[in-house]
Amino acid sequence: MPMPQIEGPKILAGNSNPSMASAVCRRMSMHFGTSVELVKSRVERFNDGEIFVEVFENVRGEETFILQSTSNPANDNLMELLIMADALRRSSAQRVTAVVPYFGYARQDRRTRARVPISAKLVANMIVSAGIERVLTMDLHAAQIQGFFDVPVDNLYASPIFALDIKHAFKERLDQITVVSPDVGGVARARELAQRIGAPLSIVDKRRESPGEVAEITVIGELKDRVCIVVDDIVDTAGTLCKGAETLITEGAKEVHAYITHGVLSGPAIERVSGSVMKSLAVTDTIEPTEETKEAKNIRVIPTAPVFAQAIQNIWQGTSVSSLFSATMLESIYDGMYSSLDLQFD
Repeated sequence: MPMPQIEGPKILAGNSNPSMASAVCRRMSMHFGTSVELVKSRVERFNDGEIFVEVFENVRGEETFILQSTSNPANDNLMELLIMADALRRSSAQRVTAVVPYFGYARQDRRTRARVPISAKLVANMIVSAGIERVLTMDLHAAQIQGFFDVPVDNLYASPIFALDIKHAFKERLDQITVVSPDVGGVARARELAQRIGAPLSIVDKRRESPGEVAEITVIGELKDRVCIVVDDIVDTAGTLCKGAETLITEGAKEVHAYITHGVLSGPAIERVSGSVMKSLAVTDTIEPTEETKEAKNIRVIPTAPVFAQAIQNIWQGTSVSSLFSATMLESIYDGMYSSLDLQFD
């Protein structure tokens, strides 16, 4: 006998991350004890590539959420988000919230030299112009991007989830762990994780010749016989990550693991990670993992659907989103998940 439907948040999904959208609905069904399903809609292409959206359910006066990462293909997924928002706004939805687990174009957040754009600000303007009144995302590449929007932005953090995972996977060796920031700009993120697991912090200083290519790497901190955990927000081609892992081993590290929020993993990334000295790479599912990613022997995918489901529920009910940053709350959200998994890296 099917579970009865409830009047709750209306969730739509684009084509960027259907697995995560389904997982969010399953989690919300558990919360409510009744079936929560995606709003029936179609997001298709005309023959010339133009995007067409049609919503098949009444959303008048409803609180609506669009779940769509602006990952590869970034332009298509961004346009899907904007057009879906326009469809909902013209259908008299009460409020449209964009749930963007991975916010693309975030790496272009400032002018680093003459005659370059600030694309993150342009994308923020487009999102607001489409009628989106709130944004929910995770680990923005730069925190100041929240200020590019003229609407509320809830930026969730992966570090509490990573801390939960690390405490399980390395529970016998927590005293051997050193958290490593792969660059000076990521120190705040690494410090947060280090504080949560009670570990020391080390910093890698990099000098780049071009984007994705590193000319020189130096390490600040003592790494001899330590289990190093590199934490960052984005892994793209993985060239910098793998070279950094080699440097850490050269500096005396016993093992190198990485916890990175957004697994872009483009080009030769999977091959590089598979052949690197890193013992494991953990990424979240903010970007839909490819089959190649799932099959890679030293790559794991950590689910974020539980925390996004809870955040959507909190926004819908008008309660705190920042409460999701506490370890106690996260442990209850990920109830029982780690007790059934064997993630020991001995």
